[in-house]
Parts: sequence; structure tokens; C-alpha cells
Amino acid sequence: MNLEISPRSRGYRGMYRRVPIGPCSFISPFNFPLNLVAHKVAPALAVGCPFVLKPASRTPIGALIIGEILSETDLPKGAFSILPCHRDGPELFTTDDRLKLLSFTGSPDVGWALKQKAGKKKVVLKLGGSAACIVDENADLEDTVERLVIGAFYQSGQSCIGVQRIIFHDSIYDQLKAKLVAATQALITGDPKNESTFVGPMISNREAERLASWIGSAVASGGKLLCGGGRDGALLEATLLEDVPQDQQLCTHEAFGPVAVLSRFHSFDEAIDEVNNSVFGLQVGIFTRDLYRAQQAWDDAEVGGVVIGDVPSWRVDNMPYGGVKDSGLGREGIRFAIEDMTEIRLMVVRTK
Repeated sequence: MNLEISPRSRGYRGMYRRVPIGPCSFISPFNFPLNLVAHKVAPALAVGCPFVLKPASRTPIGALIIGEILSETDLPKGAFSILPCHRDGPELFTTDDRLKLLSFTGSPDVGWALKQKAGKKKVVLKLGGSAACIVDENADLEDTVERLVIGAFYQSGQSCIGVQRIIFHDSIYDQLKAKLVAATQALITGDPKNESTFVGPMISNREAERLASWIGSAVASGGKLLCGGGRDGALLEATLLEDVPQDQQLCTHEAFGPVAVLSRFHSFDEAIDEVNNSVFGLQVGIFTRDLYRAQQAWDDAEVGGVVIGDVPSWRVDNMPYGGVKDSGLGREGIRFAIEDMTEIRLMVVRTK
């Protein structure tokens, strides 16, 4: 790079390169136990950062499989450690100063608490969301319903970018609601080993009980249950509600299960305001064919990503993925994770 920007710097040239930040600490969640581990491990290997990984205590097998594969390579001794343990165990994953970066994916309460303990190390947090989806009046209704069903109920809703809030334009609200309710009621809840099952069990009875209680509270406060709501152990039916008061947990917290709340808007500004009426800001989906409204959403939505023509649940591995507000810090995606796992080192050469 040319440093000759003034007479004082004449005869100086500079160049910089990225060097590994050092040993990294990774903590991964239960819901995508192979993919979300790979999002952390692959960039670390690419740049030469040793790492220690704590997989989710309930779903450690995917990480251990990755570890078995890595153990068959010619990586140097000490290049990685995969240590399954309970979430209360790995204090040193966060506090040990020898670790130069902590990358955590999981719940907001845990993530922000870890950041407070992390000391001087860099921290990357991929936390929760209450992802919204705006459906404009010019949307293709059949395609929209198909995508909303997948976005809200795939993985039993256990995704931080799962569709939790659905905001319909008033002119299509009743028509789209009827189609969405019918499609949701047609979903089969049950044993995930059966090929026809779409909604399987949540991660635990406790989590299903929590979400069922939120649904009950929303109905008791004036919300209308459109379909679903039934629970059998860890199995919770795909559930839709409307007219839920904004102070209910289904609106203010991350549901992380198979439930979505419907509401309507009159102007696009109102819809954007409703998207932003959340402590979270991960991704938003916008079904519109209006280029100007798409641009407005990109400008005004307080989120890390705006997905036009699809649900906020859409993600591929190389995109810059992450959120703002209580949804976290930093970005994943191969290039962007590599930037976090490296530091810039400058060399200046005096040539005269």
C-alpha cells in the first residue's frame, strides 16, 4: 500500500497480511450439531488457529465425528481438542487468557454472561432471535405459504432464525391466514424416524412445557389460537396464534419451537416498525415484488440480514451471518469467521 500521503511519509511503503489470532475457544449449540460445529472448526483450520471445542451436552456426537476425522489427518499434536461436558463445566473455555477468541452459539442469557467473563479475548456471539417475516400485498400467496410453513416449523421450530412473527398486509390477511392454517394443520407431528413426519419432538420435555405455557399465557391474555397448541411430552403441535398482546413472551422472547404469531399491517412503515419492535435483530424475511420496499427494508430493518422473497430462515455457509442488538456480535460465514480469527500485521519499508 502506498503510504506517501504527505511529504513526511515520502519514501515509505507498507504491506500487511493476516496472521492467526491464536488458540480459540468454541461452544456450539444442540440444534444443528454438525453444521454449526463446522462453521467454527473449518475457518480455524484454514488459518492455523488451534482450538478447543465444547459441543452441546445433549448432542455431542456430530462434533465427535468431526474430531475422529481430524484425528486421521496430519494436523500437529495439540491442534484441536473436543471436550464434551455439561454447560456448567467448561469455565476455562471462557476465562483462560491463553485462549484469544471465544466463539459461542446459543442462548442470549448464556452468551452475554460468557462475554462478561471473557476478559481481554475477542468474543463472537451468535445468539437468539424472534425472526419476523413481512408479507406484502403483491406476494405470491401459494409460494409464500409453502415457505412460511418450512420457516416456522422445520427442525420443530428450534432455530434462531425460525419464523416466529408473521406480518401480513391487511388486504390479504384473511385469505393468507386461511391458507396458512390449512397447511399447518396438514403437518404430521410424531416420530421423526417416520418419513411422513414433519414436526418431531423438541429437545426436552422441559422445553416443550415452557413453550406450551407461553401459548397458554398468550391465549389467557386475549390471543386467539388458530391451530395446534397440543402437547404430548416433548412433542408440541405446530401452532399458530393471532391477536397476541405485544407484552406476551411469544412476542418479546425467543420461542425456539414450533409456534408463530400472526399480525397485520396497513402501511409498509408499520411493518418495519413491528420488525424492529424486538430486543433481537438477526434476520428478517420480506415477501414483496416492490423494489423500493425491498430497499427500504434493507435500509431500515434493525437486523443482520434481510432476505427478499423468502423466509428469514434461509442461510448458506459463505454468507455473512449474524445479528445486532441481543442477537449477538460479529459474523460467521467462512470469510468473515476467518477475519475474526486473524489479526492484521503491518510491515513498513523505508525505501529512501
